Amino acid sequence: MDKNLTALKPALVWKHFAQIVHIPRPSGHEEAIRQYIIDFAKAQGLEWKEDKAHNVYVRKPASEGMENRVGVVIQAHLDMVPQKNNDKQFDFLTDPIEAYIDGEWVTADGTTLGADNGIGAAAILAVLEDKTLVHGPVEALFTATEETGMDGAFGLEEGMLQGDILLNLDSETEGELYVGCAGGLDATTTFTYEAEPAPACDCVALKLTAKGMKGGHSGIQIGYQRANANKVLFRFLDMISADYKFRIASVDGGGLRNAIPREAEAVVLFAKAEQEAVVAALAAYEKLIIKEFEDIEDNIQLFADEVAMPQEVMPATLSENLVKAIIACPDGVQKMSISMEGLVQTSTNLARVVSDGKTVKVQCLLRSSVRSEKEFLGARMAAVFSLAGGETELSGSYDGWNPNMKSPILAAMTTSYEQLYGKRPAVTAIHAGLECGIIGSKYPNLDMISFGPTICYPHSPDEKVEIASVEKFYDFLLRTLENIPVKA
Repeated sequence: MDKNLTALKPALVWKHFAQIVHIPRPSGHEEAIRQYIIDFAKAQGLEWKEDKAHNVYVRKPASEGMENRVGVVIQAHLDMVPQKNNDKQFDFLTDPIEAYIDGEWVTADGTTLGADNGIGAAAILAVLEDKTLVHGPVEALFTATEETGMDGAFGLEEGMLQGDILLNLDSETEGELYVGCAGGLDATTTFTYEAEPAPACDCVALKLTAKGMKGGHSGIQIGYQRANANKVLFRFLDMISADYKFRIASVDGGGLRNAIPREAEAVVLFAKAEQEAVVAALAAYEKLIIKEFEDIEDNIQLFADEVAMPQEVMPATLSENLVKAIIACPDGVQKMSISMEGLVQTSTNLARVVSDGKTVKVQCLLRSSVRSEKEFLGARMAAVFSLAGGETELSGSYDGWNPNMKSPILAAMTTSYEQLYGKRPAVTAIHAGLECGIIGSKYPNLDMISFGPTICYPHSPDEKVEIASVEKFYDFLLRTLENIPVKA
């Protein structure tokens, strides 16, 4: 296992990335990586600042003869998603990532690598360190806690940035320039109830489980129309509700707010005499769902296990209303973009359904590049759940980033890429949240582009970054800095 990342090119980028992977930095625990940036800035004699949101800002003066160029802000986030394989013993708060070279890729041993967005941060540090580069005034912005809420971008102080161009280094396909992204909105619905004693009858408790679905990022993969485990599970309960009486004791479906649910389970009470028929109905339903998703999913599994009888259940009315509300809740792609073929414009993800004995909480993440559509979708969501007796809170709203196909930096970077590699880069947008949307709302005159090297399977232990793409990405970044236009 070759762990010598510093032997790779470009040398300065990999030098810093090799240091970054040894610094614990899960979201909300970024103290050490911030200190690394600050110590670096001090050692280089560069101006720096940490703001109240724990963003770190570093400024590098223009190289000789480039003082009249437009100022550029280069931006990346400092945190990473901490995910590991079940059999991996690892503490993300203390242990260094075990990165190694695997053929044409760099990956990690059983954990996320943190190339998202560690490679972007490493590239910025390389630019700040290399005194041979040709560039105008450069500002580096290292933002905090992007992965769990974009806290740093939301807390960015107005007036801190001086540049007119923002280069966000948080995209994951080399050769693509991103010029737009979706905004987001969290919808959290709460059903409050007083649990009732389990009915004194000849009943059986079955744990119904839906699992094996592919899941994925609720923005990037939402257009693939993958199965949502919460929808699959509650659809079954709705299908059998006319023939079998049941009471829900508990539910636990989905996980992260920005992930399409892969698994869901519920403990449900049925009459003992109906157990065999319910299990048979579930087997028939499994075949139906597998058939519906046969070109999308390949491992859908549904089963029922008899479990110990719970002491309490949800009220009958809540059991009924919850099933109907989950079935009616909007989920998946709501509208495609007219201006950019193949781009999802508006979507929602029914991410989480979980009970605790006193409440059932339903969490959805809504996305749209059009603010009014996002707000209307939130109103629809609240209306559906209010009819079932739930109270919905809409929070965490942030705007998208609308594509500007006449962007001067887009034209300049397209030309630079053609000069370097003999072909035009792909120009696209992403149905996910980039910090550009939030930063752009605070600095509306910024001309923005997002780009990066090729990173596969981010947010999972299979994460890897293509070595050759890092060199192309960095060379492109340097050419872009060289070709920044003169101030008007």
